[in-house]
Amino acid sequence: MTERLQPGDVAPAFTLPDADGNEVSLADHKGRKVIVYFYPAALTPGCTKQACDFTDNLDLLAGAGYDVIGISPDKPEKLAKFRDKESLKVTLLADPDKKVTESYAAYGEKKNYGKTYMGVIRSTIVVDENGKVERALYNVRATGHVAKIIKDLGL
Repeated sequence: MTERLQPGDVAPAFTLPDADGNEVSLADHKGRKVIVYFYPAALTPGCTKQACDFTDNLDLLAGAGYDVIGISPDKPEKLAKFRDKESLKVTLLADPDKKVTESYAAYGEKKNYGKTYMGVIRSTIVVDENGKVERALYNVRATGHVAKIIKDLGL
């Protein structure tokens, strides 16, 4: 298990395919702040709520200089379905081998209904213009999370 990221850490670099199979890198966003959020699965209720909340607030976030990237273990085809079905405007990236998710410490032990298993830990990492971690939030709730980030960022 990777150590959880802390403010001031260099955000791990990544290049992953988006919903259309195009490669997207964290480096593509240099000079802008990036909200990178990790979610367990496209087309599930909590993840849909979170992605829709980010989409609904994208103009506000983009206006304040933030790009939003959602990363899940889903394949690009499923991400395209998710984006189209929910009219999502955030960039969705596929991490089927979970290497990037693990490098951000967003994969690990979870408990649900008394069972312990390995899975994606719903997490949000705010990366500054220089590629450093500004905030690292782990085990976040899908509902109300985007509003909390906006409040925490003073937007």
